[in-house]
Amino acid sequence: MLDFAIFAVTFVIILVGAVLYLYPSSRRASGIPGPNPTDDKDGNLQDIVNKGSLHEFLVDLHQEFGSVASFWFGGRPVVSLGSLKQLQQHINPNHTTDSFETMLKSLLGYQSGLGGGSSEAIMRKKVYDSGINNTLNNNFPLVLKIVDELVGKWKSYPEGQHIPLCAHLIGLSMKTVTQLALGELFTDNSRIIAFRKNHDAIWSEIGKGYLDGSLEKSATRKGHYEKALTEMESVLLSLAKERKSQRKRSVFVDTLLQSSLTERQTMEDCMVFTLAGCVITANLCIWALHFLSTSEEVQDKLCQEIEQVLGSGQISLEQIPKLRYCQQILNETVRTAKLTPVAARLQQVEGKVDQHVIPKETLVIYALGVVLQDSDTWSGPSRFDPARFEEESTRRNFCLLGFSGNQTCPELRFAYTVATVLLSTLARQLKVHRLKGQVLEVKSELVSTPKDETWITVSSRK
Repeated sequence: MLDFAIFAVTFVIILVGAVLYLYPSSRRASGIPGPNPTDDKDGNLQDIVNKGSLHEFLVDLHQEFGSVASFWFGGRPVVSLGSLKQLQQHINPNHTTDSFETMLKSLLGYQSGLGGGSSEAIMRKKVYDSGINNTLNNNFPLVLKIVDELVGKWKSYPEGQHIPLCAHLIGLSMKTVTQLALGELFTDNSRIIAFRKNHDAIWSEIGKGYLDGSLEKSATRKGHYEKALTEMESVLLSLAKERKSQRKRSVFVDTLLQSSLTERQTMEDCMVFTLAGCVITANLCIWALHFLSTSEEVQDKLCQEIEQVLGSGQISLEQIPKLRYCQQILNETVRTAKLTPVAARLQQVEGKVDQHVIPKETLVIYALGVVLQDSDTWSGPSRFDPARFEEESTRRNFCLLGFSGNQTCPELRFAYTVATVLLSTLARQLKVHRLKGQVLEVKSELVSTPKDETWITVSSRK
């Protein structure tokens, strides 16, 4: 199996290692244009490292070689698609697994979800999706309560006080995800703090330790990472056993326990949801409020919609689809921030894009961050403009990319729900304002994250 410490650059690179291990194929080149490997052993790995992220590498790759391009991991070619037209052409029957889940599990060393066959994958996906839907239905008042507490805190601040968005919204996501996924034990702040400590230790090494193999070179860091992972797994296994003996069935882990999953599989799926759910929820909320702070007009229009749909009452789960402009804001947030800039699929059968043949069992990367900023698809692609999603063609394009509709990853659906509650609660009480002179730089890993703390101020709407 390929050495993760050498070849892994992001989650997608981890996925490459898993795919090539699980699906050996011929090493013949695809004939698709792209750079020659800079190293016989590592392929274009050093080029990716030099760019700082796979996304930045793909931006330059498609600028130079066009919308269908190839590059090399080790001695193996990988194909990348960088325009909506080519993505529409790419037919891949492998819809039984979620690429995000596959990448996380391969990194964490979880094999039960990678090689168990299509029937197991379909079953687990149904259980996973059902768990998130049941959790939101059973615990929506808890989401309201947690959001109300945060907005109330902001409302109590003197006007002009700087609010650290990342710190506060990571806290919000930790509370919602842990309590809705794992139950009432996580109303205890000490448990959330301990969870966050291990979560951050695991996630930070996923983001940086596999970029240059530095995790393998540092016994101290590797020991810290493995300790955090072991502690998190132990907590999840112990909690699953405790909940299994209880009659109450209301949170995510309960749905998993009622299925035919083993204890190990239940722990793995809880790990994936808590790791990914926290990061995606936090960053969707962070970017949404950042972009709102740049436009008073968008905030006012959102407030008008909330008053028309909700009146003076609180939002309910059933009313969320009625907040269409709020949905447009979140869609445009995902697009402008390039929230998840990369996805990947395995070419199960030989395929063709334009005149290019893609051999069977080739890894095909969807350069979503490139496509989301493509001027041929989006007018003024760098401009934050929720009104663009009034057009049916725009919504259809967004759906084709997997950011809405049936193909949306469950963690993103969860994040949309929490973000809608946050925006609907905040917008009719407060206005948010950006800090002048603040420069926001982005870390484009699997989830796009601000490099530094992001600050806003708030003022009363009334």
